Amino acid sequence: MKAPLHDVVTVYTDGGCDPNPGRGGWGAVLIYRERIRELSGHEDVTTNNRMELTAAVKALETLRRSCRVALHTDSQYLQKGITDWMPKWKRNGWRTRTGAVKNQDLWQRLDELAARHDIAWHWVKGHAGNTFNERCDELVREARLRASTE
Repeated sequence: MKAPLHDVVTVYTDGGCDPNPGRGGWGAVLIYRERIRELSGHEDVTTNNRMELTAAVKALETLRRSCRVALHTDSQYLQKGITDWMPKWKRNGWRTRTGAVKNQDLWQRLDELAARHDIAWHWVKGHAGNTFNERCDELVREARLRASTE
């Protein structure tokens, strides 16, 4: 059952590492009506792509019921992966021409979560002045800094 149009949750996500692979962080901003919720976290040894996927997974895991979601990411890996590549991976048993799909655990979790919602996946240019994309980038940097002090 689809959620009513007025029940749209807007989500922005970002992830990154320095170096890549290395210490990584992820961040997400969820907007519902007038409420804004920020999420972030880190991992000691990871990759940029894993952090991008983790941000989307963690954001969608917070949604308690089926929703319409407008998810914005500056990661073409995430956006193209979920919209273009995943159907082929699933048909091929989670295999590509060169072997197993990288980050398969996160892609499969994202697939489970996406099935619960009506999601429009939007790519936004990173570091281009989008307020919420820039905030996600700050959350990623803050999470990586927390990781270095824990």
